[in-house]
Amino acid sequence: MKWYGKLYIGILIAVLYIPILFLMIYSFNSAGNMVHFEGFTLEHYQSLFNNERLMSVIFNTIAVALLAAAFATVIGTMGAIGLYHLRNKKLKVSLLTLNNVLMVSSDVVIGASFLIMFTAIGHITGLGLGFFTVLISHIAFCIPIVVIIVLPKLYEMNDHTLNAARDLGATELQVLNKVMLPHLMPAVIGGFFMALTYSLDDFTVSFFVTGNGFSVLSVEVYAMARKGISMEINAISTILFVVIMLGILGYYLIQYLIKQNKQSRRGVRQ
Repeated sequence: MKWYGKLYIGILIAVLYIPILFLMIYSFNSAGNMVHFEGFTLEHYQSLFNNERLMSVIFNTIAVALLAAAFATVIGTMGAIGLYHLRNKKLKVSLLTLNNVLMVSSDVVIGASFLIMFTAIGHITGLGLGFFTVLISHIAFCIPIVVIIVLPKLYEMNDHTLNAARDLGATELQVLNKVMLPHLMPAVIGGFFMALTYSLDDFTVSFFVTGNGFSVLSVEVYAMARKGISMEINAISTILFVVIMLGILGYYLIQYLIKQNKQSRRGVRQ
């Protein structure tokens, strides 16, 4: 890479990460503002952990993200396998197009659509906006992400391997469990972590479908920021950033362990 290419990447990284670093540093500022740094303190983190409402919101956010990512990973993986085996090309293209609608549509449109749908359902069933509406919405927009990640891995798979397993007497369920899923596992794990990140970061859709008695972190931080600058926002943002970075590192560690396991198996077979 040329020197100007490296310079461009360095400037880009600096523009992206210096504001985050600035926010993290001032989360330890004893002055309680973003104007000048007086000294190091953990007071804002202590205040955060003593705030029962914020801790409840953080728990809600993590619960929704984990559940949404888990359900979306299972549904998205099964959907990708179904699309892979679908022989009707026109139907396959149509379903892929519908799958991609949630990827390219505006978050405002998606959030408003869910709000209208849940409001209509609520008039019939009495269901109000809250945990389940947020969870269903997050599952819905996370599924296309998982499908997009898993589907290319399916097309990398050798069909002869599946046919060989069937010729050896394996049932379709055994082919799925013993051959297909182990091959797809890196993509499935990647889809889970991507869905988890999308769910944690989402604001617009959550803003539309949260009720009065339930909130997630992005919506709560937005409400807090409108009231004025609070160092608790910095503390929350710092914790969230560190958790996401640890999740990314965990993903690469899992990928590395899977790769090492495959290499060791090949060595045993040889």
